[in-house]
Amino acid sequence: MKVNIINSGYGNIGSVINMFKKIGIESTVCNDYKDLKNSSHIILPGVGSFDSGIYRLKESGFYDVIKNDVKKYQIPLLGICLGMQFLFQGSEEGKSNGLGLIPDKLEKFNNDDTKLNLKIPHMGWNYVSFDPSSRLGEGFEDNSRFYFVHSFCCKKLNRNYCHGSTEYGITFTSVVENENFFGVQFHPEKSLSFGIKLFKNFLKC
Repeated sequence: MKVNIINSGYGNIGSVINMFKKIGIESTVCNDYKDLKNSSHIILPGVGSFDSGIYRLKESGFYDVIKNDVKKYQIPLLGICLGMQFLFQGSEEGKSNGLGLIPDKLEKFNNDDTKLNLKIPHMGWNYVSFDPSSRLGEGFEDNSRFYFVHSFCCKKLNRNYCHGSTEYGITFTSVVENENFFGVQFHPEKSLSFGIKLFKNFLKC
């Protein structure tokens, strides 16, 4: 098994490496897009802004390889937080095109959405309700909690791609799955035992 973590310049790579160590898996930071073809599994972490992250992926060559070779060879890829958002067509946060692997766009939380004047960004622990068909959600109970930090989200619950949802004023998509592409809006690397279990499920994909 060869787990490669894409160094997009916008991710909590150290935390992800430590989580894989806890489950007995050595992971490698991938700085060269050519190395992705040798992966058994790929992690795409991300924090920061959408446009800056997409620019970095394109500049480093990862963007085209993910869209083409990773898809062609069906290598499982997990996008985390902003890394999940990269999988979409685009975001209100910027003007750049995303990878387009999930056919929807991201929108910003606003006061109408969070009717209870909830704080934005959505930050802290919250529950995820996994769809029974979710491969990432295998074995999770309804009280499973994960750590979130984000201001943008997918407000649509397209059952072809939405395999987990979360409530924060509105119900939004927090888990996506499409063929070999997976994404979570939360940070499993900061979610203790729940995060470890999710990473183990991903490694079985």
